[in-house]
Amino acid sequence: MEFGVQFFPSIGPETKSGAQYFSECLSLCDLVDVYGYSHVRTVEHYFLAYGGYSPAPMVFLSAASQRTKKARIVTGAVLPVFNHPLKIAGEAGMLDAISGGRLDLGMARAFLPHEFEKFGVSLDESVARFDEGQQQIRLLLEEENVTCEGRFHSFENVTSLPRPTQQPRPPIWTATTTTPSSFVKAGEQGNYIMAIPLISSKMLDLLGVYREAWRSAGHPGDGKVMLAFHMFCHEDSRKAVEIARDPVNRYLQAILDSARPWVEGAASKDYPGYDKMYQALLKESFETQVESGAAWVGTPEQVADQIRAYRDKVEFEVASMQINFGHLPADEAEKSMRLFGEEVLPRFS
Repeated sequence: MEFGVQFFPSIGPETKSGAQYFSECLSLCDLVDVYGYSHVRTVEHYFLAYGGYSPAPMVFLSAASQRTKKARIVTGAVLPVFNHPLKIAGEAGMLDAISGGRLDLGMARAFLPHEFEKFGVSLDESVARFDEGQQQIRLLLEEENVTCEGRFHSFENVTSLPRPTQQPRPPIWTATTTTPSSFVKAGEQGNYIMAIPLISSKMLDLLGVYREAWRSAGHPGDGKVMLAFHMFCHEDSRKAVEIARDPVNRYLQAILDSARPWVEGAASKDYPGYDKMYQALLKESFETQVESGAAWVGTPEQVADQIRAYRDKVEFEVASMQINFGHLPADEAEKSMRLFGEEVLPRFS
């Protein structure tokens, strides 16, 4: 089992500046190789506290790749719906080169109505844009002299540069949340899966759908799954809860603030049931996240037990852990990352 770190900002300028946030993130990246964390990952979102500090994940990951020489560098995930495939493919080739062939390319559909509105893209085009975009990006990375006639983007006889350092291309991941068809497509295409077990009761079934689609398509093995968790490790159990509770709750509130249009009139055939997903998220809290195993909080022994308990319920290969979530103090995030690396990671090596 692998454990990596994920940087998912859920703050704005009223909490800390972008300069301070990224300085703290890069300082944590200095610990990645020291303790053997498997990857560094960040997201693509826009405009609001939920992810808005990370509109260009490959910019941050280029910097992070120079702080770690061993860990995988993971986009989790870039959004073809808002970007031209020629741009994503070129930047992916460049980041793969800068990192010495360590890029894992995660792509997602996006799901926040306010982002679609600001970019002037219809929610009803989400699936079509993602399917076309990720297929074109895959071709551009695998082949030269590529010609594509698409609904949204067309190009003729294009060779994307630089060519990927990894051959035939970096591994491709599909980031998804609750839509079964997305899990099926990922399995059929031979993509790995990255997901967030915010509503853990559904995750077991969704991953089962993914692995069955993977096997049915004739791919070797059972695929690969990365799940995202909040993690806070402290020598004192009571203090761990005391320190982590409010940052986790504020993270959950940031999701609700960003996704609120789903219960204010936003609707799309490409996002069935997202109003119900929002209603389910309203019931989530620090306590429910810890109880369900979506957040790992406590002493090293407690955190190790929480990991084992979740893995007994849900089979996955990679844990992508938010270390400095929300307004968690930077010194506490660093101590937590060190303590996990010293006392938890060795139990799963």
